[in-house]
Order: sequence, then structure tokens, then C-alpha cells
Amino acid sequence: MSKPIVAIVGRPNVGKSTLFNALSGTNLSIVKDTPGVTRDRIYADCEWQNYAFTLVDTGGIEPDSSDLILKQMREQAEIAIETATVIVFITDVREGLVDADYHVANMLRKSRKPIILCVNKVDSFKKQENDVYEFYNLGLGDPVPVSAQGRLGIGDLLDEITAHFPEGSGEKEEDDRTRVAIVGRPNVGKSSIINKLLGENRVIVSDIAGTTRDAVDTEVIHNGEEYVFIDTAGLRRKSKIKEDIERYSIIRTVSAVDRANIVMIVIDATEGVSEQDTKIAGIAHERGKGAIIVVNKWDALEEKNDKTMNEFLEKLRQKFSFMPYAQYLFISAKTGQRMHKIFEEIDRVRQNQTLRVQTGVLNEIMAEACAMKQPPSDKGKRLRLYYITQVSVEPPTFVIFVNDRQLFHFSYQRYIENRIRDAFGFLGTPIHFIIRERKEKDS
Repeated sequence: MSKPIVAIVGRPNVGKSTLFNALSGTNLSIVKDTPGVTRDRIYADCEWQNYAFTLVDTGGIEPDSSDLILKQMREQAEIAIETATVIVFITDVREGLVDADYHVANMLRKSRKPIILCVNKVDSFKKQENDVYEFYNLGLGDPVPVSAQGRLGIGDLLDEITAHFPEGSGEKEEDDRTRVAIVGRPNVGKSSIINKLLGENRVIVSDIAGTTRDAVDTEVIHNGEEYVFIDTAGLRRKSKIKEDIERYSIIRTVSAVDRANIVMIVIDATEGVSEQDTKIAGIAHERGKGAIIVVNKWDALEEKNDKTMNEFLEKLRQKFSFMPYAQYLFISAKTGQRMHKIFEEIDRVRQNQTLRVQTGVLNEIMAEACAMKQPPSDKGKRLRLYYITQVSVEPPTFVIFVNDRQLFHFSYQRYIENRIRDAFGFLGTPIHFIIRERKEKDS
């Protein structure tokens, strides 16, 4: 089961971003005393008492505003509500209960999701107790008083949030089938790819960007093997919203990526790579998923020659330089061009994701690498690499014991990774390293 999603919503300037930072232990959200600073939803992975979940920060909801930016913020907040497992409705004890709070509460009730009423800026529970009671009038149950800035009441709020998670939330699914999330901007042909693989139209295909509203799991059997393709949600374009809405689907993408073994990032050959494409790829990379970058609509590219594909590939590698292991495919879901190679790439990446290397062989490779390129030193102290062993797969994860973690610079770690890749490939999958210190006398 995928991780629960917790959305923080409320009207502008009640402290949503401050609460987001307090709950997630980060400073990802911009905090400023100007309504409307947080225009894009921001997410973070959180853990509390063995519960793992994704926390989403949203822009403020102005229920009746005609301002374009505020309408867009309301729109994205509605999407966060629709996607959320639990909603945290945040209010401001200093301003008290206002009409906008009632409007937001009515909007949230329609979602039929668990709603936790959070009253923020309560710096003293005793002094402001009566002010908190006022929020019972919203009819959303017991208010939870907190001070996001002072980090007061955060534990109680987290307990309340996790109490509403479905049983088994966040547990890894016991499923041996290869799960492939097909992600990308709206209208790049994700559903068309699945239809071609199926050989039948089981997913609606339309020229309207964002026809697919919810993630759809589709089972495909190929050469006797079962695969599950997760077609991630696009979003219907609202006629009065001019700004691109691709960013609004990011949370659904996060959820789909979490459930997948391999992520296929689909790019439109006629449009090239966008910032949104690299963001989506970054999510897969951070979560250690296998990656295949699929360039669709290759048939629609005009004026191709024998160099076009190599030139396009070079541009892709520059854009996705943070994931040099990614595999690339140039296809056309419309004509079927190279579609048969999709399963070949999926199988290859899956094999590399689950590959285990014997400890003795790993240590031979590391020793040879150190002999060829001396480890770095600082102030007369040189890095020593004692031992390496693989501890897990998906992604392949290695523990390296060294004398001083600070001396193991990123560049040398990348060098060791490249030597391992030279020997075993690991195409299509990231490699993770855990660096442990060991005193020289213990080595």
C-alpha cells in the first residue's frame, strides 16, 4: 500500500508553511508574512512513531476571490484535498474564527476525508484556552492547539494525524510482479503507450491534456510474465486558468513512484524536455527507482536524419545528468515504432535492480580502484577504504568501511561507483552507498 498523503490546507497567512516545516523537520516552504507566498504545493516524506507518510503544503484558500493567482492557489489546494488521505485544516487563534474559515470548512466537509482541525499560534495553552474553544463552532470536532513557530503541540497533532491512517498504510506490498509507473507531463502519450502494449483500448485516450484524472493500474502479460503499469494522473484543464497546470499532478506522481519498481519518464519528442520532466525524474532518482526515459512521438519529428537521434540523446543526457544510469528509448505509440523494446528494457533494469554481487569480488574491485587512483588526503591524513559489502537491492546498496567519513569526498565516491558499474553494469538503476567509519586499530 502506498504511503498516506497528509495535506495542510487553510486560508492565507495562518501559518501553513511554518507548520509544514515543523512537522517535516525541514525548511522547504518559504515563510513570509505576505498572503500567497506559497503558490505551489510542496511535499516532504515524514515519519512518526513508525508511520511513514507524505506531507503536502498548499497555497492559501480564498473561497470567493476572483484574483487569478488566488483562484489558481484554490485550485491546487482542491487537488491536494482530493488526493489526501488525511486533511489538516489550520486556523489562526489570534485572528479568531472568520467567515473564510467557515467557507473552507464547508469545502472540506464535501471531501468526506478525515479532517483534523488545527488551531495555530497558540503560544500559551492556559491563557488562550477559551480562544481555542471558539473553533468548536466549525463543527469539525476537537481543535488541536499548536504553535508551529514555537514547536508546541506538534507531537499531539502528529498522533492525531496517524490515528486516521488506514490499517496497513505504508507497508510494502507483497507482489512479485514488476510494477512500472508511467509518468510525465499531460498529453505526452502515457495512456497511448499502455494501450499499444495491451493491444486494446482499455485506457481512454484524448487530445485534451490531463484526461486521466486518477492513477490507473493495468495488468499486462508478456511472454508469460505479469507486469503492472501505473498510469499516473494528468489533470483536467480549467478553461479560465491560463497557467500550466502540470505541477498540480506532482503528488499523484510521488504516490505512483512510491508503488513502482521502475519509472518510465515519457517525453514528447516534438516538445523536448521541460523543467517538469526533470522534477519528475528527480523524484524517481531520490526514491532509488529504476529509470527508463521514453521519448514518444518520434514519428512526428520532422526533418530527421541519421544524426538526429544521437543529437537528441546528447541533449537528454545533459538534462538528466544527475541520473547517468538511466536508459533511453525512442518510440512511437501511434505507429508502434520500437514498442517491443519497452519490455526488453524493463526486464534488463529489473534484473540490474535485484543483482547481488559477492563480497569478495566487490573488495577486489575496490582494491584495484584504489591502486589505480589514490584516495584523497587532507592535512596529511589519507582516506583508507577497508571493506565493502552489498546489504540490499532495489536499489543496490553498499556499505563501505573507511577510516574517516569526511575524507570520502563525493567525487571519489562517484569514482568507486563508476568502477563497480564498469564491472557489473547496473544499467537503469541508481546505486546507494552507506559510509561507515572504523578506527584503524579495529580494521
